[in-house]
Amino acid sequence: MNDIAACAAMIGIDEDKRLIVTACNNQFFRLTGAPVNDAQTFPVPLDAMVTDSVANELREKLLACFGSDWVQQPEQTHDIRKGSVWWRLSLKPIRHERNGARGHEILMTGLDMSARIEQSQEPEVEASRYRVLVDLAYDAILTMDENHNITLFNRAAENLFGYTSAEVMGQPIVILLPERFRANHPRRVKQFADSYQPNLRRATAPRMDETNSVYGQRRDGSIIPVEIAVSRIDLNGRVEFMAVVRDITDRARQMELLKEQATTDALTGLPNRRGFLQYIQTLLGDTDVFSVFILDIDFFKEINDEHGHDAGDEVLRVLAKVGASMMSRPCLFARWGGEEFVAALPGADASRAYDIADALRKRYERQDFAQVSRLEPIPFTVSIGVVTREAREADVDALMKRADRALYRAKRAGRNRVEAG
Repeated sequence: MNDIAACAAMIGIDEDKRLIVTACNNQFFRLTGAPVNDAQTFPVPLDAMVTDSVANELREKLLACFGSDWVQQPEQTHDIRKGSVWWRLSLKPIRHERNGARGHEILMTGLDMSARIEQSQEPEVEASRYRVLVDLAYDAILTMDENHNITLFNRAAENLFGYTSAEVMGQPIVILLPERFRANHPRRVKQFADSYQPNLRRATAPRMDETNSVYGQRRDGSIIPVEIAVSRIDLNGRVEFMAVVRDITDRARQMELLKEQATTDALTGLPNRRGFLQYIQTLLGDTDVFSVFILDIDFFKEINDEHGHDAGDEVLRVLAKVGASMMSRPCLFARWGGEEFVAALPGADASRAYDIADALRKRYERQDFAQVSRLEPIPFTVSIGVVTREAREADVDALMKRADRALYRAKRAGRNRVEAG
């Protein structure tokens, strides 16, 4: 084995727990620092062959291997570095029988990594590739050390946050966070570090979604929604955290628009039934006293039949505009469906709710508003059913059914009136 580039040796241990070399090749002498001796007889104590530069660390690795559960012990890989010396060792436990007796030894092989680096520029090539890749990345890439200080800030991060790399290197990472998140950041980092499972992350394709959406802060103080993917990196006893950060401002704006569209009536611009029910749910949890009413346009079918559906749509839009203008915050005026509209009146008891509903009914009756798209305004009246939340009432459907019954009574009593339920 003297012609191979790797060192190799068989290491045993005697009754006094001394490490014994039972065989080795010439490369092992290079590792230990001892002169090559082709006439060396074996076995020989390990301490007689190794120099101080690697003796202690090598001895500790071997003794730890002998001291572990021999049956379960897998092959181990260790790096021994001392100054310019860098050996990568593989320790393989071996069980054998010799002269009828069972023995335990370790097959140690190793490669001189320092010589490999001297012979090749590949690490520098890889580092150059890494630097170019980081700077060309579309997403912001940054790293921080164990003290939560920035150690890397690529070009996309400069564009995203408005800082130059020179300005943030060594600065606390929290300068990139809104004020309200800064105090809690160290705890969140510790939680991530303690729960980090690299094997699980390697088995799962990396992704960004709403589960890791957070907020960042630019140099000018503006807040931006971002997605972030974080990894923990162990570097020779040091820990760093690398984050890939993506600006999702356009996506967040689109999501808000979609949410708004889902709860907005397209014809009138008012909240729709879904938006109204969501608001009522919040009132049930936060407000003890509130009222609601349901409004229906009287004889709306005749308006459509006589003037056409475009005219009917104009009546709906006008009604919506007038109703919304008479509802001050936090009241909400919404389209329930068809020619029916609803209102939520937080803080309004039965008497106050009735007055608000009747004032609105009278305004529609007087027609003191403009219908801008027609030469001749179309007169119309409305019927309204009003109810107030009962003590501990928590059923939205029951509440709205009571309002609907009150509306039915208003219609049956002759329309153009308000009935309380």
